[in-house]
Amino acid sequence: MEKPVTLEFDKTTQRIAAIDWMRGLVMILMALDHTSWFFNTQRIFADSVLLYERGDVFATEQFLTRWITHICAPTFVFLAGTAMAISTAQQRMHGVAISVIRRDLLLRGIFIALLDLCVFSWASGKLILQVLYAIGVSMVTMVFLQRLGPRIIFFLAAVILVGSELLLMKIWQPGSDTPIWLAMTLAPVFSETYTVLYPLLPWLAIMMLGWVFGERLLLAKGAGFWPVERWLAVSGMVALIMFVMIRGMDGYGNMFMHLEGHTLVDWLHISKYPPSLAYVFLELGLMAIILALLIHLESAAKCVNLNGPVLVFGQTALFFYLAHFGVLEVLRLLLERGTLDRVYWITLLVLAILYPICRGYRLLKWRHPKSLLRFL
Repeated sequence: MEKPVTLEFDKTTQRIAAIDWMRGLVMILMALDHTSWFFNTQRIFADSVLLYERGDVFATEQFLTRWITHICAPTFVFLAGTAMAISTAQQRMHGVAISVIRRDLLLRGIFIALLDLCVFSWASGKLILQVLYAIGVSMVTMVFLQRLGPRIIFFLAAVILVGSELLLMKIWQPGSDTPIWLAMTLAPVFSETYTVLYPLLPWLAIMMLGWVFGERLLLAKGAGFWPVERWLAVSGMVALIMFVMIRGMDGYGNMFMHLEGHTLVDWLHISKYPPSLAYVFLELGLMAIILALLIHLESAAKCVNLNGPVLVFGQTALFFYLAHFGVLEVLRLLLERGTLDRVYWITLLVLAILYPICRGYRLLKWRHPKSLLRFL
């Protein structure tokens, strides 16, 4: 009888390769989306009831280029929760005091949130709260929520995701003036004075689900890959079925963005700002299935190439996020905006520039694991 293949943590980075591959893939897609933002003259940005007029017709290739990047934010937030659970368990196994672990998580969460509150808001000339705000404050919140245990955390996450639209239906009118407290917690705002793309609560719920998955990974670590693959695949299929049901019924769960036809574009034109229940089921369902495939790939591989671009990007995700904006700003001085074809080849150029930079940063971080670099 063959010995089951178990989930292996890389001895140098203490990470699961499949998770880093998944994160690396979404970073590449994110680079595509932001390159489109910088260089695409016909970019579509209509992922909220606040951002489009009913009856708008979208060019299919433009819409799909935007849509394939929808998976980025929920995957990044979900896997941040997963990484927190795994890292916390590993540090406790090595005798690190829980107070030290929680302090570091608090500091890292505050640091990440401040990047949006200070750096990106300063660069934008107004308060702008994006994904780093949601991740940072969610990490701080998870320091306290993790004491509740995975079952209660899962239940609370489900309540937030299922109930957000019901609450918004009672207290929010799309297009009306939105107070800052509501913008920071539940409803997006696009205004001249401040912009909130990622209100906290729904993204916190996604991180909570990621934490629960991390706890499950730790329990399954010695049992082999197959139970994790199966659980992810089944969960992903159930999530996709739920998406089809919610979208097909065209009622609650669509966050005010209802079907306007029955083309593929109509079905996939769902609310990201704020994330609707249909959006969460679709994107997390796709993520779960892809992650199951990547875990199977890791189990089948005899060894993992530690210098593969996808792995490198996945292991330096936050640094990649910050660095790619700098690369895009420089390229904007040298290159003109243009068609979608131009966007794709510029994206390849951005990735080619970032690979040696991210690889060098990863090596520096490995050499100085106790330095401030650990916050990136």
